[in-house]
This record gives sequence, structure tokens and C-alpha cells, in this order.
Amino acid sequence: GKPVPINLLKFDPGCCRKCIQDDPDVKIMMAGSTLRKVKSRSWKKQRHFRLLEDGLTIWYKSRWAGRGHSTFSVTELEAVREGHQSEVLLSIAEEFPANLCFTLVFHGRQGNVDLVAESPEEAQAWIQGVRKLIHKAQTMDEKERLDQWVWDWFQKADKNKDGKMNFKEVRKLLKMMNVDMNEEHALHLFTMADKSDTGSLEIEEFVHFYKILTQRDEVWKVFQDYSGDGEKLMLEELENFLRIEQQEGEQSAQHAKELIDRYEPSETAKKQSAMSLDGFQMYLCSQEGSIFKPEHRHLYQDMSQPLSHYFISSSHNTYLLEDQLRGHSSLEAYIQALKRGCRCVEVDSWDGNDGEPIVYHGHTLTSKILFRDIISTLKEYAFKTSDFPVILSLENHCGVEQQTVMAQHLRQILGDTLLTTLLDGQIPQQLPSPQELKGKILLKAKKIGGLEDCNDETLTDEVSDDEEMANGEAESPTKSKSKLSRELSDLVVYCKSLHFHGFEHARLHAKCYEMSSFSESKAKRLTKEAGTDFIRYNTRQLSRIYPSGLRTDSSNYNPQDMWNVGCQIVALNFQTAGLEMDLNDGLFRQNNCCGYVLKPDFLRDGDTQFSPDKPEGRQGYRPLRLSIQVISGQQLPKVNQKEGSIVDPLVRVEIYGVPQDQAKEETSHINNNGFNPVWNETLNFIIHTPELALVRFVVEDYDKASRNDFIGQFTLPFMCIQAGYRHIHLLSKDGTAIPPSSLFVNVSISEFT
Repeated sequence: GKPVPINLLKFDPGCCRKCIQDDPDVKIMMAGSTLRKVKSRSWKKQRHFRLLEDGLTIWYKSRWAGRGHSTFSVTELEAVREGHQSEVLLSIAEEFPANLCFTLVFHGRQGNVDLVAESPEEAQAWIQGVRKLIHKAQTMDEKERLDQWVWDWFQKADKNKDGKMNFKEVRKLLKMMNVDMNEEHALHLFTMADKSDTGSLEIEEFVHFYKILTQRDEVWKVFQDYSGDGEKLMLEELENFLRIEQQEGEQSAQHAKELIDRYEPSETAKKQSAMSLDGFQMYLCSQEGSIFKPEHRHLYQDMSQPLSHYFISSSHNTYLLEDQLRGHSSLEAYIQALKRGCRCVEVDSWDGNDGEPIVYHGHTLTSKILFRDIISTLKEYAFKTSDFPVILSLENHCGVEQQTVMAQHLRQILGDTLLTTLLDGQIPQQLPSPQELKGKILLKAKKIGGLEDCNDETLTDEVSDDEEMANGEAESPTKSKSKLSRELSDLVVYCKSLHFHGFEHARLHAKCYEMSSFSESKAKRLTKEAGTDFIRYNTRQLSRIYPSGLRTDSSNYNPQDMWNVGCQIVALNFQTAGLEMDLNDGLFRQNNCCGYVLKPDFLRDGDTQFSPDKPEGRQGYRPLRLSIQVISGQQLPKVNQKEGSIVDPLVRVEIYGVPQDQAKEETSHINNNGFNPVWNETLNFIIHTPELALVRFVVEDYDKASRNDFIGQFTLPFMCIQAGYRHIHLLSKDGTAIPPSSLFVNVSISEFT
């Protein structure tokens, strides 16, 4: 029979709690505090907050309401901001001093929570306490994380809080965990785990129960294939596995030693240089066992090439958190985009009433924010996620006076961060590199004349750049011409906005620092009519693509078509979750999420012959065969919170790339099992241009009557895939992690002949 894995039997849910529960700040949180929750200047209500015994759940309720309460987990939090660090708290700054205020920031697109404590000491205890708990949650290793997860379920299911679980509570729990199991089987497992014969499970016994429940036959089978005695993998056996299955070649021997050191929980096995089934499963579930090549997660690309040689993560109408007509304009939207690695943000500026320029989506009911507040936010958050340059794309609708005010704000607030002069005083033949521009903010806007002529006349020039009109995309020839402010114009160096006059004209006359913006429909048309010309243009100049003005719901277009022809600044509505943002997150997940990805060489060569429509025509054309065996799924989240509903999951693999590579294949669905579904189905693809392909894994809840519900997804560049037995750690619709949900696959990549 199978060896029962033991890593959870040494389970100690308290170990990570004891040390932290002695912390004075955490003690105050556990005792509970009355904090004001603030949603606006008029909505400020007292709530009782406390940290529960698990050291992870924050519970709060209104002081008056009867039974209702809410909770959230520390693992959902990303950071704590101290003082007046949100728009809401700034708006009540006169009423509550900064030393009472703090903001809880959540991962993904979930709104922040603004709080006001009754004393500075209490505020400090919560600020420091929550920070320590976040740090603790982020630094847990795989084993602690699993222990934590099991403990959380136990807490949820132990309804009467007596530290035990009877069979009825266990049945309920299985439903909560997305497991559909017949009564008999469940009772059998329950009895096996109930070692003390009391008809209920204490935490240790429950851990054993969970362990039997999550035993992974499919991992055991792979382990068996390479283990001589069926109990452990000796060093040489593990080496064979890494060389043959994981295709690791030369480095297998060295890597096998490292894996035993890192993942083997049993000291006895370690001493023999061996790996138990437990250690093997830990390795397969870790980052190294994930489908994403670990060496591509770091900054691994050459960052010294001209800006035009990179794809640049870019956001459209960055100030919006919702739709384009009535949505809320917010500084938070800038913070969220920059946190996601965005390196090109957009500002739409209009004349404000009191001489201060404002930002909103013109001629619509979206709310307004001050231009200078956005610039302050940019100064604070621009380089928290990445050191590489940020391009500020200015859509300017202001008169000369307020343009000058904008120029003053840019200079005063950004100081040295704003690039205002040529790097070496030379007129460039090609754009500078991300490396040379580290830590700099570049203004993209209209400019009077070029870098060559510094003459003094005020040019009459249409100021607004994009043909974005709320009523669609008619390029309006009836633009009123308005003057440019010399002060603002002088701040434009390497990103001068210009109307596009065709590829031939650009080839003969354009400067590398001149760039144009194209609506998605215009860009699509150019891609079809003159793909190779567009690619050559993009080797020397930047182009920015933006969503059609008709997308008032902030929906997105597919960025892949634009990347295929080398467009760098493909602007998306970052606030809108879905396929298009999954692709953007997927492309930019590599290279340390720095927001710059080096384009493949055939998109960087000015004489390239490459055309996305004829991939076989390029030099070095080598199509590949991608074969993915979808083996199993683990602990998929419930989609429908209705009592007793359990998912019927299926997996679809989607390829995005040049037109010939676009493809989708899916497995059949498994009835009523989101806990450990097994598919064992193989999906095959041929990839003609691997350097441009993205692979998206989607899990859905099958529904024959209506559209399938989304369960989770993960997208990555084809070039970042590790072959072999791999786990895919799924993300929510929002792009945030949902551990421990995963897929287990076996990937093979070979030459297609």
C-alpha cells in the first residue's frame, strides 16, 4: 500500500501564533478597539474591530447592530498606509489629525478601508500590528501555509467552538471545501482519523483526516515510477526524474541536492540524501515546481537597448476606477496601475475654475481630481514596483495659462525625477534605453518645434492629441486650434506627440523622439494593410494604441494584435478585469514585473521581413509542438456560494500570438468535484512564432444551460514555460493569488517536423 505522508502530523497551528501573540501591538488588536470607519466626509461610523484567536482574521461589527458582523483575512491585505494617505482621509484632515488615521490596502481591485483610532497610541498599535501580521503571512513557507489553510477550515467548521468536530460538522465542511463525497466513504475516512474513538475529531485528528482526503494518487504514481523501493527517491533517482521528466539536463545533479535540502521535511531522509513522497509533493507545489521558469521571474533581459525595442506596460485613462461616462476618478487608480507594473499612465487635463487644472474624462459625468494631486501621487508611487522610467501621457485640453500652471507643478513636485534635458546634450539618432532613464519620468505631449531648433515664437498648434471623442472615433477635422505654452512644451524631450502621416512619410522625415497615437481600429487596419511597415516603424519610434471611444464601459481590446507588430505602448483600461488584462499581466509577469519586456529580435531589426500573417517567411523559423497533459486540479474555489452547490470543472488552454497560433482546446468537465478533479486529458498545439505566443490556462464551472462560470486562470509567455510535471497556481478574475488552488500538468515541448 501507499506510505501515509506525514508532513502534517507534526502540525502545530500554534507555532507561528505563539511568538506573534506575545507581541504587545498584536495583544491590543486581540483585545479589540473601537475605530471609526470612514467612507466619505459624511459617512463616518464607529465599528468594533478585533483580531481573532487564529492571528489572521480581523472581525468587525457595528456597535449597535445585533448579530451582523464582517471579517477579512490579513492575507488579503497588501499594506498599511499611515496618516492622511487616501483621498477620503485627506478630505477630513481638519477633523481628524494624521496620527489617528490609517488605511488598509487590499490586494487586487478591492477597495481600501480608511480608519480613525481614538488615540495615537491605538493607531500605532494597529498600524504596526497589522504590518507584522502581513509580514508573517508573506514569509510563511509552503508547510506553514498548508497548516494555516487547514487550521482556517477547522475554525470555520467548528461551529460551536468546542475545538472538536463531529461527523455532521465534517459533512458540512466537505461541502464548504467543494468536495462531494458519498456518506459511506466520508464516514470511513472519519473513522480512520478518529483515533481516540470519541465520535469527533480534535485538530490533530482533523489534520490526519485532511491528509487522507488530499492524498494525491497522481503524484504518488509519478513518485513510484522513479523510486526503487516505493518509499523514497535516492539522490540518483531524483536526478533521473529531473533529467528525463523535467528536461533539466546538465544541472540535474546539482539541483537534486538543492531540492532535498529545501523541501524534504524528514531529517532521516535528508541524512540519506533521499526525498520522501512528502518532500516530492512539496517540491512539485513550490515556485520551482511551477510552470513558470524561475530564472525568467527575475530581471533577465538586456535593458540597454532603445526604448522602442521594448513592450511597455501601459494604462488608458488611468484616473478612472470604473466606466468612462459616470465613473469615479481617483488617485487610487494611479496607485493600483503603478503597483501592477504599469509604466505609461495617462492624464486628461482641463481648465479648472480657480486657475487649477483638473483631470477627468471630458464632457462626461466622471468625477474630477486636481492635476497637482495626481503628480504628487506619481512622485510617491512611480518607482515602488520598478525603477524603470514612467511615461506621463498628457491629453491636454487646457488654455495657455493653465498649461503653464501644469508645467510649474511638474517642475516643482517632480524635481529631478522629471527628465527635462537631453541625456548627453546630443540630438539622438535613437531613443535612450530604460537603463539610462532609470528613476525618470518622461512627459509625452505636443512640443513647439523639435529638439533641433530652440526658437522662441509661440506656435499655433492643435493641442489635443488623440482623436478620442466620447461619441466614437470620427477624426474631427474641425478642431479649434489652440496655443501651446512654451513652459509646458519645454518639458517634452523624448516623447513628442505628432499626428501620423503614413509610414513612408515617417521613414523619410520622422525623428526617433516623435510618436503618434492610434485608436485600436486604426491600428488594426494598419496591421492588416501594412504589417511589416508597421513593425519597421516601431523599431525606431514609439507608438501608442488606445481603446475605441465607443468603449464607454471601459472594456478592452485584445492587445496581442498590436504586440505582434511591435507596438510598445498598448494602453488598456487597467481597472477592468478579464482576458485582455490577463494577457497584459501574463506578458509582463516576466523580467521582474518591471513593466518593460524586450521585443523578439525580428521586431527590433529595421530591415526585418517578418509578417505576423506569414510567420514561416522569417529567418530562423522553427515551429514547435506543445503538448499539455492536464492531469488534475486541487482545491478549486467555489464559484457559487449557494449552500450545497459544487463545481463541475473543465480546463481550457488558449494560445494567443500570430493569427496562425490562435487556438483553444478544452478537457471534458468533471461532475461535482472542485476538490481534487482528475482529467488526464492531453491537449496539443503547434506554435509557429513561439517568441510572441502567450498561453492562458482557464478553469471554468461547466453549465449546460448558460455560460460557464469563471473559476480561475493563469497566463504566461510561451517562452517562460518549464517542461515536465508542473503545478499552475491559479489567479482570481482580479489577478490575485487564490492559494492553494492549482492545476497539475505534464508539459512537453518538441520540434515540429
